[in-house]
Amino acid sequence: MKNIMLFTDSSVNPQTKIGFGAYLKINEEDYSVKLNQKDFKDKVLTKKFEDTSSTKLELQTLLWALEEQDCNECNIIVFTDCQNILSLIKRKEKLIKSNFISSTGKVKKNKDLYIKFYHMIENKSIKFMKVKGHMKSQLRDDIDKVFNLVDRGSRHALREYLKSL
Repeated sequence: MKNIMLFTDSSVNPQTKIGFGAYLKINEEDYSVKLNQKDFKDKVLTKKFEDTSSTKLELQTLLWALEEQDCNECNIIVFTDCQNILSLIKRKEKLIKSNFISSTGKVKKNKDLYIKFYHMIENKSIKFMKVKGHMKSQLRDDIDKVFNLVDRGSRHALREYLKSL
């Protein structure tokens, strides 16, 4: 079975509620061959999202990245620094049981995205890995260095967009 690695990150401007998600797909065999980081940098994809927040954007970016994969018969390893995404796996049963209603009786803000997330990962081989974002260069391992390319890609896309306004 084919193994792919997905690195996802995002950057949002809270004042405009506009953000950019970025992801990088690497086939495991390409990663193990240790392609030059520049080869990976050129493969980072970005997308603009409107009316969003940092939490919402991280999930929107992941869903976009997963939707782009034409891979029913593969193992996907997702690398993210988003604690919310990582906690959704643990919170699934509780969220569904409560019908996505908070203890104060309000519908969870990102209910539709949570439902889509659970639907998308159902019956797929997806593993989520936590990475520390924004680490000092000397502390980064190879995974962190690749993740940093995606982090920089989303921040760069947002800065360039804001400059154009």
